[in-house]
Formats: sequence, structure tokens, C-alpha cells
Amino acid sequence: MIKFYQLYKGYSHNEIQLRELQRGSDIPRKGRSKMPRIMKRALLLLTAAAMLLTVLGGCGDGTTQSIDGAGSAESGELPADGNSVTVGIAQDLDSLDPHKAVNAGTSEVLFNIFEGLMKASPDGGVIPAVASDYQMSDDGLSYTFTLREGVTFHNGNKVTLEDVLYSLERCAGSENDGTPLITAFSNVTGIAADGEGRVVVSLATPSLEFINAMTAAIIPKDSGDAMATAPVGTGPFSFVSYQPQNSMEVVRFDGYWGEKAKLDKVTFKIITDTNTLVMGLKGGTLDMVIHLPNTVSAEVAQDFTVLQDTMKLVQALYLNNNVKPFDDVRVRQAMYYAINVQEVIDFVCDGAGVPTGTSMYPAFTKYFVAELAEKYPYDVQKAKDLLAQAGYPNGFSMTIAAPGNYRQHVDTALVLSQQLAAVGITAEVQEVPWENWVQDIYKGRQYEATVSGIAASDMTAREMLQRYTTDHSKNFINFSDAEFDSVVEQAMTTLDTEEQVALYQRAQEILNEQVGSLWLQDLCDLVVMDRRLDGMVFYATYVLDMSTIYYK
Repeated sequence: MIKFYQLYKGYSHNEIQLRELQRGSDIPRKGRSKMPRIMKRALLLLTAAAMLLTVLGGCGDGTTQSIDGAGSAESGELPADGNSVTVGIAQDLDSLDPHKAVNAGTSEVLFNIFEGLMKASPDGGVIPAVASDYQMSDDGLSYTFTLREGVTFHNGNKVTLEDVLYSLERCAGSENDGTPLITAFSNVTGIAADGEGRVVVSLATPSLEFINAMTAAIIPKDSGDAMATAPVGTGPFSFVSYQPQNSMEVVRFDGYWGEKAKLDKVTFKIITDTNTLVMGLKGGTLDMVIHLPNTVSAEVAQDFTVLQDTMKLVQALYLNNNVKPFDDVRVRQAMYYAINVQEVIDFVCDGAGVPTGTSMYPAFTKYFVAELAEKYPYDVQKAKDLLAQAGYPNGFSMTIAAPGNYRQHVDTALVLSQQLAAVGITAEVQEVPWENWVQDIYKGRQYEATVSGIAASDMTAREMLQRYTTDHSKNFINFSDAEFDSVVEQAMTTLDTEEQVALYQRAQEILNEQVGSLWLQDLCDLVVMDRRLDGMVFYATYVLDMSTIYYK
């Protein structure tokens, strides 16, 4: 029998058969699955793999679990190249300019170079950074920040009030024909100095959440054009070099105002293939890899430290609501009934993912509506009835695109294609490079359906919900609902915390009722490290903080 574990790793059919003859034994798996489930999984994905069309090659405080293996390295022993770490990442950076970066993976890395007046904290809030403190006016229409003394840029220059004003004005669109580079700044009506070392940001409408937008990077005055090639920030690491599709190197900034980084140097190595990332760990060319699928844990646990968390995003089968037949809510509802979300989680994440049913991921504790995950239980007959009502009694054909650098998304698409087949929907899976996914699907909206994950650039419900309002630039699923638009607008402007929570929860209910997309799960996420390393801190947002990592 062809084993699922091997199929998952991406071997061809013939390669699998050859390896089976060579090995002649089962491969142990971590997890709770029993043999019948493994057999079912193998057959399911083997059939799905035959349907895969490869378009282009390559393309609060989280709960953590540590799985320590029996590696041979001695504690305190540094590698041959000294106090440095090479980190494998699956996604290239879309921009070195922190105000123009779109991809969550880019912001995750740039977190180490840049800081705003505020910065993200592990629990999902924000804490002062370049600012020492702030005050919000009683009417919620202005925020006053006091600059921290002794903050310097990586070039050695002291951060001045002029630098702060320039950075914020740039975010508000001063160098972009007035169009804000950061969406939250569309609410800004004024940015002004207030005496020595203070800046006031005025808003058009009151906002409890605007403070989260103040994580926007502070950069040197008039340096905007240089950010794309020679970024300068105030974070714990300073930029050294970047080779597109290859690597980025940073070094510890000894002039950092806060607690200094433990490592001397970090190299982010861009490798889009999961198998190659794992091989890099085993071969010693990588010391750490982030965002590995749960299925590789058994393969690496013997010799590495494996930390388990969730990815802090919402994986979904995103549907283009402007394209037939997905413009019919009955079709979208039918598809939700046709899929078994728990089966997807079991197959792709060994049961370790967290079902959502909403565009909000569970780390947004006070906003997350857990019961929405139960609104569309697996019901093939109900799915068929809805399809018939919508005029598709025999189903239809569709294409699901998935970014190939994230194996979890491709494999989820394959499982979904098999589940949808049971109600007459033929789904062809296209694996695409990440860059194409961003340009053609996310920005260009040229697609039918796609499996991917959406994260928050800041820890606000606004960031996860406003994007689905009718005219929003990030509404790549083309969802449109008047009640949803109104509820989100009310939520963004109220100064009553309880009312805001209730409104954002109602917005999620509308998205769920109208099935803007098929919200699946917050994926299980593995960080795998050399056993000599320690200090990993998981954040409630999409952040990789390398300043806390050290050799034991």
C-alpha cells in the first residue's frame, strides 16, 4: 500500500513505489490517527494528487508544545560560524519598505528591523517603543505620543520629532498622491508636533483601535525611496543585505534602546519547498525553520526541538463572489455543507488545527465566535438540495488555486476537491508560485477559488473584518453586504468597548450566514530548531521575534 506520509512529502507515484520496495516497512507517524484513518487518508490524497495541475514550479500568548529529541550537540556549543543562526522561510519578501510591504511573511521578518511609536506584544496588545507613552482624548479623536529619549536609528542618528512626523505623514499618503500606504491612516486628518518631543495624531472619526496602527515603522526623514534597497529602522537588528529569492541578512544593533538581541547575526534563507527546508535542517545548512506542517514532526523530533503553535491566520477556501456560480449564496452554502472541516484538519494537521467558521482566528479571544464553526455540519444531501435549488443539480466544474510554497494549503485544496466531488462538483487544483498568487489572485482578483491564509497586520478585529466591506481595497473575495458594511462601520467608530465587541461578533455572523468564503481553520504551525537554541516566543499576531533566540 502507498503510504500517506510519503505522498504528503511530494514524491511521485513511481518514487513512492520504489521507496516502498526499498524500505519494506511502515513509517512511524506522530499523532492520534489510527490505521483505518491513515489508509483512508492515503487513498483520498492519492486520488486527489492525480487531479493536481502544476501551473508553475516552486512557486494572546499562543499555547506551545515542545518536543525534544536526542540530538548530539552539547549545550553552550556554538556553531562553526559563531553566534549566528540561519532561518529557513518559505516566502520571499515582497518589499523591504515597511510601509509598502503586503505579505504577512514579509512583515514577520521586518519586525526585527523596524519599530513604530508602539510595537506588538506577545499577548496581542501593543506596548510603547519609539514612544515612551501616549494618551487618547476622551472623544477618541486624537492620540498624543511622547517620544522616548535615547532612541537611535541603525545609522547612528538620533530619532527626532521630524523623523516621526515624516514617517507618519508618509503612512498617511504624503508621498503617494494622498492615498494612505497603511489603511488605518485613512482616518487621519492631522499630524502635528505638540511642544518638545510630542506628536498629536487627529482622526476624522473616533477609534479605540487606532493605537494598533501606531506600530507603523518610524524611519529617517526623507528616506522613503531608500527603504526599498537599504532599510534603516530602530529595531534590535540592522539590515546588511538582501538577495531576492535567496536570503536576507541582519546583525545585532548594539545601539538598540531596549534589551539587546542575543544573536550576533541572523540569515533568513528563502526556500519555498517543504522537503528542501527539512533537508536543510538535517544537513546542517539551516538552524531553524518556521511554518512547517505538523506532518513532519515525527521526521525531525528525534534530533531537533519542535515547538507547536497555531499559525495565527485563517485558512479558508476563499471564493470570488463576483464569479458564477459563487455569486449565488445557495451555492456557497452548499459547498460548506459538502465539506467535512474536521476531516480536513485531521488529514492536513493531524487534528492539531483549530476550526474557525469565521474570518477571525482564535487568538482574538474577545471577538472570536467559536460556535460559528458548527453552523454548517457535514451534510451531503443538504448540499445537493441547495445546488439543485440554485440550478446546478449535477454540480459544476471549478478551479482551486493554492500557493505551492505552503504545503498545507495545497494539501487542503486536494482534500477539499475530493469532498466536493461527492456532490458533483469537480474541482481541479492548481499549484501556483507565491508571487503569482499575490499578483493575480490577491491583488488582481483573477480566480474562481483559492486556499490560503489571511493574517492580521495588527491585532485588531478591524483588520480582519474591514477588508470584506464592499469597496475595500483588500476585499479580494468581492464580498458585498449592506448590513455587514454598516455593522463594521459602527464597530470601528464606537467608544463603548462592549458594544464594539458585540458589533464585530455580529459582523462575523453575517459573513458566516452569507458564506463569504468557506472558513476552515487556524493551521497548526511548527517551529523546528537546533537543540542548542532556545528562547522562542510566540506572539498572538504574525510575528517572528529573533531578538529572544539564543544558544543555551
